[in-house]
Amino acid sequence: MVAHVAEHPWVAEARATPDGAIIVRADPAVTTAGPRPGPLLQEHLDHWAEVYDWVYQDAAGRHADDLDLSGWRASDTGLPLPTEHMREWLACTVGLVLGQRPERILEVGCGTGLLAHRLHPHLNGYVGTDVAPAAVHRLGRAGLPRTAFVQAAAHETSGAGVRAAMDAVFGPDVAPDCVLLNSVTQCFPGLDYLATVLRQALGTVADGGTVIVGDIRHSGLLTEHFTWLEQSREPGHETDLQARVRAAISADEELSFSPSAVVSMLAGQDWPVRMSVRARTMEDNTELTRYRYDLVLHVGAESSFDGEAPVRAVPWSHQPGEDVAATLRAALADQPVVVSGIPNALLNDGPAAVTPYALRQAVGELDAVVLLDPYDPRLLAVAAPAACGFLTVDALSALGGATGPEAHEPLAGFVRRRLPEVLRDHLRRRAPGLRPPRIVVADADDRATP
Repeated sequence: MVAHVAEHPWVAEARATPDGAIIVRADPAVTTAGPRPGPLLQEHLDHWAEVYDWVYQDAAGRHADDLDLSGWRASDTGLPLPTEHMREWLACTVGLVLGQRPERILEVGCGTGLLAHRLHPHLNGYVGTDVAPAAVHRLGRAGLPRTAFVQAAAHETSGAGVRAAMDAVFGPDVAPDCVLLNSVTQCFPGLDYLATVLRQALGTVADGGTVIVGDIRHSGLLTEHFTWLEQSREPGHETDLQARVRAAISADEELSFSPSAVVSMLAGQDWPVRMSVRARTMEDNTELTRYRYDLVLHVGAESSFDGEAPVRAVPWSHQPGEDVAATLRAALADQPVVVSGIPNALLNDGPAAVTPYALRQAVGELDAVVLLDPYDPRLLAVAAPAACGFLTVDALSALGGATGPEAHEPLAGFVRRRLPEVLRDHLRRRAPGLRPPRIVVADADDRATP
């Protein structure tokens, strides 16, 4: 039966083990991200498309035409996230996007239109894409002015259908000045696919525009995230907690990545890019605030901070009992400045720790932004003016290495589950009546052991 397994086009190598199992190594072509997705990677994408199409058809979280929260549930309880928290989440995201002063937005993964409904009145044009037909059809029927919606996957933004929609809304051959991917990267299979999508976004956006990747799960906080989840699910069971956390992370089906992973992708690209890593600043202490972040990429030679004075770096000097706003405003008085090394009180219990929300409240209406340290997600920073919160790829690369893993990629786990199913079906067709053996997928660089 080894020969029958080895002949399958998705298999690069197959061999039998003494206990009767077959170890296989997948052909790299089946998991490639581009220029066209390989068949196993495409199956991963199709799985998420089916999941969200069902969720949007069911519409269990639909409160109004512009507030369909279907699919937004807490990981620990499975219950819908609080509506008011989601309203603030929306307000923060809309503020992040409009803060870049876009006129024409291409949103990749527009979902139920939570952002489309709030952004389009401020724009000259908006085009949204999504893999779920139910979402695209419903938004198309909504009749929002100066908008168009297209069924397309994230890697298909340069396709003819999306280009035709942009021509109709923006004008012939007019590029968007903002490409937005918000709360979609968790459905991506891995970093190669993310890199493919980012390259398309950078190639699509107008020079001087922005690419915003929002609501990203941070891989450097996976252990904290899943420790919290396991403690919530089984409170008081601490003896095997670490083993449960490792198993839960291994089985996790969503992509997480750090800012340093994106820095590595951007290094050597043809486009001049500056990046700003933003903290999530909602008031409620939830997984959306603790373990996620946003990236804003300014694209083109005109995107740099043009202030004549050098940007000062000031360490956080807050003392217990002092007013946070007073400490911060004193530090920001001599701009341009970045106040760094601020412990995030959602993840640190030290005396100088402050929540992202408290920092947002402290800067008020100032031209300032709350940042996440690009290499330590437990630390925050504040930049004023906001433009000096952007760093070049070279500057980010020089800052150091990531704290924790650069990424958790679900594709490998999907292949370990799916490829044996495909091969067992193949064996049943090739050798009817014989019971298929146990099939184990080895890692790409592991030819010896299951």
